[in-house]
Amino acid sequence: MSAPVVNTVEGSGSGEQPSRGGWWRGRGELGLCAFLFALGVLVITDALNLSTDFAQRGPLGPKAVPVVVGTLLLLVSGLLARDVLRGGRGEAEGGEDVDLSTPTDGRTVLLLSAAFLVNAALIDFVGFPLSSALMFWGAAYALGSRNTVRDPLIAAVLSVVTWVVFNELLGVSLPGGPLMEVL
Repeated sequence: MSAPVVNTVEGSGSGEQPSRGGWWRGRGELGLCAFLFALGVLVITDALNLSTDFAQRGPLGPKAVPVVVGTLLLLVSGLLARDVLRGGRGEAEGGEDVDLSTPTDGRTVLLLSAAFLVNAALIDFVGFPLSSALMFWGAAYALGSRNTVRDPLIAAVLSVVTWVVFNELLGVSLPGGPLMEVL
């Protein structure tokens, strides 16, 4: 008569259920590693496809910095993956007034996303100042501010000042829209 075989694999035998998440449990940072790796490959690929004119090229050329950045992204992704696979874990985010056990407020995230998407959809039609004012006001509303006079006023001033700084001082052309003809 032979001795019974003992299964030492976690979650099997003796009626235990496998832990939820299985192998991925505690290794969620591998997703970040994959993202960093893909980003590094994208940066290097784009850098190597840059066209260089002999007259424009300096001693290093326009490919040097993106190749270095892409290589560093690949290196960091590999080192992070090695650390995670060896059992390393990122430290949980701490905060003075943050209760890490509470779930994410989905309504706030959706409202912030909607404010950003409205800005992206309207910027070419109504211009940067108006679309950004809507985004700033929407973000303030999503985060809990309900002052119907102050919030739109601050949003309008902030968006026009941002447009002036970028357009006039920095020389970055942003669409002004129909309201800029009035100013």
